[in-house]
Amino acid sequence: MSTLFEQRSTGTAHDDARLRDRLVFGDETALVDLHERFSALVYAIAVRVTRDGAAAEDVTQEVFLAVWQRPLAFEPAKGSLRGWLAMLAHRRAVDLVRREETHRRATRDGRLDVAALGHGDPVGDQVSDSDAAERLGTAMRALPENLHRAIALAYLEGRTYREVAVDLGVPEGTAKSWLREGLRRLAVAMHGIHAHAGEQS
Repeated sequence: MSTLFEQRSTGTAHDDARLRDRLVFGDETALVDLHERFSALVYAIAVRVTRDGAAAEDVTQEVFLAVWQRPLAFEPAKGSLRGWLAMLAHRRAVDLVRREETHRRATRDGRLDVAALGHGDPVGDQVSDSDAAERLGTAMRALPENLHRAIALAYLEGRTYREVAVDLGVPEGTAKSWLREGLRRLAVAMHGIHAHAGEQS
């Protein structure tokens, strides 16, 4: 775990702050860049903690959703974007494992331990917004098949552009194009949902 946390950031502090600002202003391409730089890291940490590929995919999806929704939670002055995402992934994965264990105990006992389920770090609680995750899932299912498959391989399974291209049998440039377009559409869909929700509140 410490090895992943101690790796150097792939960009400077200025790059991190600039990427954060782009996210704040709703720049959909910033989400693409964020994914390209850090999805493999987030998935690797999540799968190491959960020891379950499907659970790690859920953690990865929710971490990037949380960053898109709340980019100001990252403060460049306090550390690198890589380190912050690594910590966020670790906390979310630990929280998921704890909640699943609580659910298993509750199932065995024939009761739901609400008090135990209520405990967790604030970041984890925000990231585990089930409604938002459901909306993202709906947006994913609305993607064309080629974009959906590319996103699933790279975003959920931590594949590189080259690996996605090989798996889908397309040129690397095509895989990159599909991933960027898929993430752009997801970002637009989620941004529109949040704006609509804000108008209703």
